[in-house]
Order: sequence, then structure tokens, then C-alpha cells
Amino acid sequence: MSVEPRFFNRELSWLEFNQRVLDEASDHAIPLLERLKFLAITASNLDEFTMVRVGSLRLLEAEGDMRPDPLGLTTTQQLKAIGDRMQAFLTEQYRCLLSDLEPALANAGMRRLRSTKLNDRQVQHVQMYFEQEVFPILTPLAVESSPITTEPVNDPLVPETPASKTKGKKKTAVTKQAEVTPQPVVIPPASNIPTFPQLINQSISLCVRLAPAVGTTEPRFAILPFGRNRQRFITVPADSGFSYILLEDVVSMFLARFFPGETIEESVAFRITRNADLELQEDQASDLLSKMQEIVNARRQSDCVRLELADHASNPLRQFLQSAVDVLDQWVFAAPGPLDLAAFFRLTDSQGFDALRYEAWPSKPSPQVSPSESLFTAIARQDILLYHPYESFDAVVRLLDEAADDPDVLAIKQTLYRTSAKSPIVAALKRAAQKGKYVTAVVELKARFDEQRNIEWARDLERADVQVVYGVKGLKTHAKICLIVRREPQGVQRYVHFGTGNYNEITSRIYADASLMSCSDDLGADATAFFNAITGYSQPQRFRQIEMAPIGLREKLLEMIEAEIDHKRHNQKAMIIVKLNSLVDEQMIEALYAASQAGVRIRLSIRGVCCLRPGVPGLSENITVTGVIDRFLEHARILYFYHGGDERLFISSADWMPRNLDRRVELLVPVEDNACRRNLIAILKTTLADNVKARKLLPNGRYEPIRAMDGAEAVRSQEVLYRRMGEAIDDASRAALATFEPLRAAGQDD
Repeated sequence: MSVEPRFFNRELSWLEFNQRVLDEASDHAIPLLERLKFLAITASNLDEFTMVRVGSLRLLEAEGDMRPDPLGLTTTQQLKAIGDRMQAFLTEQYRCLLSDLEPALANAGMRRLRSTKLNDRQVQHVQMYFEQEVFPILTPLAVESSPITTEPVNDPLVPETPASKTKGKKKTAVTKQAEVTPQPVVIPPASNIPTFPQLINQSISLCVRLAPAVGTTEPRFAILPFGRNRQRFITVPADSGFSYILLEDVVSMFLARFFPGETIEESVAFRITRNADLELQEDQASDLLSKMQEIVNARRQSDCVRLELADHASNPLRQFLQSAVDVLDQWVFAAPGPLDLAAFFRLTDSQGFDALRYEAWPSKPSPQVSPSESLFTAIARQDILLYHPYESFDAVVRLLDEAADDPDVLAIKQTLYRTSAKSPIVAALKRAAQKGKYVTAVVELKARFDEQRNIEWARDLERADVQVVYGVKGLKTHAKICLIVRREPQGVQRYVHFGTGNYNEITSRIYADASLMSCSDDLGADATAFFNAITGYSQPQRFRQIEMAPIGLREKLLEMIEAEIDHKRHNQKAMIIVKLNSLVDEQMIEALYAASQAGVRIRLSIRGVCCLRPGVPGLSENITVTGVIDRFLEHARILYFYHGGDERLFISSADWMPRNLDRRVELLVPVEDNACRRNLIAILKTTLADNVKARKLLPNGRYEPIRAMDGAEAVRSQEVLYRRMGEAIDDASRAALATFEPLRAAGQDD
């Protein structure tokens, strides 16, 4: 008998998550531009997945590492399954765009025009745009196939590039043509020019096939890379609505301007995805900042993982591109529509189409935070739990602003993992340092895809006299914590903020995250010990309340699960509720299986990857897994353990993945205040009650919608939470109006 696997494959589980996002794009109950946004998100998600996860597996395969995953699949088998699923997913993406969204958007007044459908006035407009905004900027690159020397280039006119050190193998050579007035294509000797793959980034490019030169039969090719910052959607005049044409179609219309005297046989849009799984050897990095800059630069020239191209490409052109970027058939994706669907996100903000968007749900100020009193006063009165974006992140920014300007604040210590481009929190830290406060910022340079921004912030903070620490060697500092030390009449007081999300006021508007503000002595002492451990050489001491990965957090979670098992063995009620982004770690999954087999009821809300198989008799019949995909990104990590009636609640920065529990600095923070605990329990219950946007994970790895039973109330959890938060604000406002506060003369005591 075959034994059913105990786990789902991590990568295939992620692809099922992205499928649920695509399901939102196909849902006709959702406004059109919101559906387009979901489609763009699926493409952006898939880009990152390809760069990181597929890139990592490709490296393992190249190294001959065929160790099976928990499902028993080798690296090659995983890549085959992933490639097949991605090809099927691409078919669904373009069906959604071409057969569903674009016709509906056109009926609503938003039209993508093809070059063959332009009238004379529109052609004239597009031609003028091309001559003024495109032709002077783009540069064609002539290409041919030729061997590359293994020796560094010595020509002083040719800059040394990673390509000039390429090992001897067949590559495709490139040379730049004139910038403003292109001349006929002339291919120079290939030995002194960089290779094709290194010069093409992940933006869209055109591959042009030219007729063979006189007296030859070999086709010639040229590349027109668009670059990252080109305007993709070109507005076209129309009698009504909003009409646009894509840049690649505009360039194709006037392609002959780049190749005078040449016969153009075809042009095809294409795009490559590079491997972003480049690791820093920290033991060899004497200057971490400069080494991280090298990693960022190297990512722009890493190996190609995926080739996307228009499906009308001829076999010769396809084979040329495929050979040039060195990808197998499995990783060539022929698209029947526009490439880079993630770029369509920009269209969702088009003016004049409010009816095609969700009703606005602006963040509300927390009823616990009064604009008329200091946040230090509010926190001293009681712990404050905020749930963003329902409750505004402004309170967190305000806490840092107050700390920066308050003369009684002595020190601020802060972790920064991902921040916004114009971060007010970074500005507050700089201002605090300039006012003489002791400011420490732990800036994680290894936050993937935010390395460049964090490098710039680190340098900026250093110039402002902030003490900057680049995380911990060998680990990523993913914890979200801020410590403020303030002198008060009764002595020095510590205020802390812990979060499940980043210190980023932009993403806080769309990410559902929890924030805890407190001046608890225990949490303040733990915060101090935490910063001492990660900014110095001191060994982490035992904390009073919090737990930190990679030491202590995993053990605490296993201890809490084991406690529920023990309660159940003694015929007591036992329950575990966990809300996470991802559940991958085998040891944690096995612990949940053991709890299920002991009779513990387990309810999991997992937004993304889940490798646990729920509902399997004898293994996990007491475990249910659901996930919510809606207008806000579910990002909060909230944990509940019944614990014999002494309910334990935690918020955390960590998902249950090996990287979070073993290779990152993460925090698990208990929530002790009764009002905060009730709020968290209500959030969990509401999330689990969702029968509109929730999907249930089945034992076979597929998801099915959860629908309200006949006569039952429909519960869309995010809408319920938003309305509930609004009602709390209204109740607090009415209570304030009913309270009379006398105005006292200056100098009078209360």
C-alpha cells in the first residue's frame, strides 16, 4: 500500500495561494479595476516567486543537490511540477485579461488600442509621441552568436564587466548603436563586447529579426531594451473615456526608424527573469554595506530563470532568444497578450473611474488615542492594541514624532526591515539624533528587494549621527520593535512598540497588522535586553515575557502546543487558534499533528503557503485550515492557546517557517491587557467566521470556497472588522461629548 504524504510541497502550495488571488480577479462581484489590481498582483507575485524560489531550486539542481523535499520530490521533479503549474496559470491569467477584463473595461470606457485600430488623428498623435519621447532615448543593440573569450578585456575603451570574465561558453554578443540617429546595423568583432544576457534587465524589450545581409543566409537580430522607467501606457486621444496603447506597440509601428535601409522581418516583445537568490558570504564581508551593494548589482546580471515572449514569435526568433539567455523549453512562456501584467497595476489609479473601484475604507483613528493628549499619557494609562489598516498607523508615527521632539526622551532604539521611500519614522529618528538623543537603528540590509533602499537609509541615518547597526551576522533581523526611554518624575520609564508588520506607513494602509504599545516594566526590560543582545556581543539573557528566534521562540511554541495536549489528556478543553502568513516548518506541523491526534481542536488561518494536510483521518482530522484573500493583505501573526481556561494570546513577527524560527531574529510577544486580549480574540473569531472571502484547504491540497449555510448570515470578515472599528470610534466620540471637563485657570491644581 502506498503511504499518503504528510506534507504538501511548499512551492506548489504557494502557487495555489496565487491561484486564490487570481480567483479574485475572476470574481464578477468585485469592481473591475479591483479585479485588474488582483491580476497585476498575481503577476508581481509570480515574478518574485520565479526570481527567488525557482532561482534557488535551479541553483540546487545545477549543484547536483537532489535531496527530496518532505513530499518526496527531488529538485528536478519539483521544477517540473512548478513549470507545468506555471504554464497552466499563465493560460488562466490571459483568459482572465483578454476574454473577461479587457472587454468589460472597454465597455466601461477604458480601452487598450492596437496599432491597426488607430484612426488618422490617433496615428498622428502616437507618431509625434514616438519622435519626441521614444526615438531619441531608446538604443538598438545589434546581436550575433559567437564565442566569448575567457580572458578579461584589456581594451581601455571597453569597461570591465562581469561578462568580460565569463567562462568560455557560447553566448550572444551585443553592441550599442548610435543614441539619436541610428545607423545601419554593423556587427563588430565579438571578442571585446559584453554578452547579451548581462545587458538586458527585467523590463520589456523588443527582439527584431532582420533580413540576412547581402550574400548570406544567416538571419540577423537586434534588441531594443525599454529600460525600467519608460512610460508603458501611452494615452491616445479619443471621443470618450480613456484610451491607451502600449509602448511596445508604438515602437513596433515605427521600428524602421531605428534600422534605415534594412528589411525588418519580425519584431517580438520579450522579457527575462533573473535569479535573485544570491547569498552574501558574511564571514568574508569586512564592509557589509559595500558587499550588499555588490549583491544588488550582481542581481541585475545573474542567470536567466524564465523567458517570456509574445506567442506570435517565429521558431527562429524564439530559438535565438532561448539560446541567448540559456533557458530550457520548460521555462519559456509564450503569452497571447501583453507581457508584464504587473505593470497594469498603474491603470487601477486612472482618474474618472471611481465607480470601478471599491468603496473607500479609510483608516480610522483609534478610540484609545486622543489627539488632545500625549501618546505617552495614553500608554501609561493602559496598553494600546491597534489593528491596521482599520485603525490608523498614524499613532505609531506620532509616537516616534513625539519621542523625537520631547525633551524628556533620552533614547530611542528601533528596528527597520522595510520602510517607505520618504519614511516619516526615519525622519523622526534623524531629528531625534540631531536634538541630542541617543538613537540606535538596526537596519536590516539583507531585506530582499529592499536592499538598495535600506543601504541608502543606513547612510542617511549615519550622517545624522544615528548609531546604525546592520543586523546580526548570519541572521536577518525581522523583529518589529521600538524602545523609547523617557525621564519622568517617578524615574526613567520605558515605552515599547511591538508589531507584526513593518514600520512602513504606506503598506500599513493595505496590510492587516497588529501593533502593541505598552510601558510594562517586564516588556520594557525585555526590549532593553533584546537590543543589548543584537547590537553588542552580549549573550541573550532569559527574557521575562517575550521570546526571540532563533533561540527560545520555537521552544516556547512547542511548549504551548504540548500544554494543550496535556490538558486534553486530562479530559480538559483544549484549543489552538493560529493566524499566520505561512506554515512550512516540519517540526511545528508534526507538533500540530500530535495535538490533533490527542483530540485538541485546531483552527488555522493561513493566508499563503501551508504544507500541513488538514482533515486526514488519523493524522489531522481535528485541524481545519482556511485563508482569506480580500482587499487588505492578511499579514498579522496572532496566536491563541486555551491553556486550561487561562487563555494565552501572542502577537509575533514570525511565520512558522524554518527561516523564521532558525535563521532570523524574530519576536513572540504576550498580550496581557484584558481589553487588548478581548480585541485579539474578536479579530480571530471574525476571521474564522468568514464565509464570503475565505477558502478552505482540502486534504488534496486544493481550496474550496466557504459559503454561508441556507439562512445563515453572510460574514465578510474584513468588512465586519471595518464596520466594527467605525462603531467603536463613534461610541468613543459620543462618550466624550457626554463628559464635561471644566476649564481651569492657569496654575491651578487638578
